[in-house]
Amino acid sequence: MKRRQFIQKSTAATVLASVGGLGLQSFSSSKTKKITILHTNDVHSHIDPFGPEDGRNANKGGVARRASLVESIRAENPNTLLLDAGDIFQGTPYFNYYGGELEFKLMSMLKYDVATIGNHDFDNGIDGLYAQIPHADFEFVSANYDFTNTVMDTHVKPYKILIKDGIKIGIFGLGVELEGLVGKDMYKETVYLDPIEKAQDMSRILREDEGCDLVICLSHLGYEYKNAPQKVSDISLAKATKDIDLIIGGHTHTFLPKPTVETNSVGKSVLVNQVGCFGLYLGRVDFYFEPGRKVKSDGASIIV
Repeated sequence: MKRRQFIQKSTAATVLASVGGLGLQSFSSSKTKKITILHTNDVHSHIDPFGPEDGRNANKGGVARRASLVESIRAENPNTLLLDAGDIFQGTPYFNYYGGELEFKLMSMLKYDVATIGNHDFDNGIDGLYAQIPHADFEFVSANYDFTNTVMDTHVKPYKILIKDGIKIGIFGLGVELEGLVGKDMYKETVYLDPIEKAQDMSRILREDEGCDLVICLSHLGYEYKNAPQKVSDISLAKATKDIDLIIGGHTHTFLPKPTVETNSVGKSVLVNQVGCFGLYLGRVDFYFEPGRKVKSDGASIIV
């Protein structure tokens, strides 16, 4: 896809913010470096595009179209990561028939880097999820699901560190409470841990111990619960923590035309983004690292 076409397919809304939490521990070059984060959430086994008669979703989505977009953006900036915030499974006959094999194989072909786990990824039980792991050529992260006494033990890590153009990027995952959403027989001995406590631990480890320049949370907690403020959401998570730079969300199918800029517990900016569901949009956030200056970012949701 040519650059002009790509620009036309991007939404006009962008956000420009200084992200004050970035430490630049490993950043020594004199030139500006650009890291592009692409992301999806709640794709729910939607492989094909919507048809021309599908109402407001007409002619949107589809893995092949997403692949073309991702390829064009990687050609523009090789320092690009592709992430998913969970609920990969359940929603079309592809999942009913193949059990998740097709979803993981296609994500592997698109060269996803990291994904977290959503509640619907247990819809064939934890054994069904485990059976599809060999088809995933990417890593799963979840810091608040303890899989120690399950078949998923060792197959999901709390966090993953990637390096692009000398920039050290730490990515950790958080999942929604499974009780009440998923039958106990489906997730078995998976233990749910407090997401804010785990986020504080993980972000501190990534920022201070691991020396990451950019800390990203892949969250399947949900964007915001105005009628149930006691529930942990991406917004409440951003406010309660201090070392996260970007929260990529899922679960509530919230479409944001541009990332929300929230203020963390020490008064610095955190970006929160989520791009609806079903692969209709591809999220994009660019970070610009320049020595001696605050890190800048801008973001947009791209129509697929």
